[in-house]
Amino acid sequence: MLTISTWNIHKGFSQFNRRMVVHDLRERLRELGSDIVFLQEVQGQHLRHAARHADWPAQPQHEFLAEGVWGSHAYGRNMVYDHGHHGNAILSRYPIVSSHNQDVTHLRFEKRGLLHCAVAVPGLAAPLHCVCAHLSLLGRSRRRQFDALAGFIESALPRDAPLLIAGDFNDWRNRAHDLLAVRLGLAEVFAGADARPSRSYPAGLPLFRLDRIYARGLNVEARSLHHGPPWSAISDHAALSARFSFAGR
Repeated sequence: MLTISTWNIHKGFSQFNRRMVVHDLRERLRELGSDIVFLQEVQGQHLRHAARHADWPAQPQHEFLAEGVWGSHAYGRNMVYDHGHHGNAILSRYPIVSSHNQDVTHLRFEKRGLLHCAVAVPGLAAPLHCVCAHLSLLGRSRRRQFDALAGFIESALPRDAPLLIAGDFNDWRNRAHDLLAVRLGLAEVFAGADARPSRSYPAGLPLFRLDRIYARGLNVEARSLHHGPPWSAISDHAALSARFSFAGR
């Protein structure tokens, strides 16, 4: 069995940046008990926050969050500014055997990347390929990014390779179903008969279907949407979790 989670952590600050919550965030992530965690808006460095907050972690956020639980981790730096940078991260209990951050930026003011990791998961004969995504707010840019993501998967991975793609898709109209899932043979973990993912934003009272977990070559056994208190006090996005089995692998 394998349990995974995805969460846009809002750079370690609560909704509207009211307070720094990275320590609460670390405890909540541990409660999920996931083997692999896909994180978006991870703060790799922020010199101003470090100077302003006495308890700001000395390590990059992905290292601070992973410490003592997820022995392997990767970070994909996307947005760089004078006082720091942020991007996507994958934390894993199992060895990450390779990682690559694919730049899919369409507009200069909105830097985006796809973090791809191959993970050696016990029970799988081949590496599990994991992609952490945080896509554009603009529909035209997202369509380009769907195509770039699908093209990368088609060119870099065997067609039958087990695959997970998770993250903040900003895709409230569910264009990913036709432009990505059908093309790559993916199933959206939370989608029912109407093929629509769960509502995940805002975390207090979810209205929009922004966050996703897509899977190929794995059997979905359970799924959970973590919203409302205390989750909504940490990020404006709900966290998503899913458990998979490897029957037939």
